[in-house]
Amino acid sequence: MTIPADFDCQTCGACCSYSSSWPRFSTETDAELDRLPARYVADDQAGMRCHDNRCSALDGTVGSGTSCLVYEIRPQVCRDCLPGDGECLEARAAYGFV
Repeated sequence: MTIPADFDCQTCGACCSYSSSWPRFSTETDAELDRLPARYVADDQAGMRCHDNRCSALDGTVGSGTSCLVYEIRPQVCRDCLPGDGECLEARAAYGFV
């Protein structure tokens, strides 16, 4: 997949701040989940901790400059969201970025 230049995740961050019910863990092993700092994991251990609609591991300002504080060990559901895919476009539209 070729990523268009205007899909720069580090100036967007919409996918990580779009819904408090996302992302949900799905295929991670217990060992993979144990690598995530507890402060970023929801109390029910079902997904990433969110504050309002924003993932607690998202740093920065959505639409201006963002980064993931657990990027190297982020859950599979985060890895599966790709620039320009359906989830990306839905989140960007919610912020008026599309």
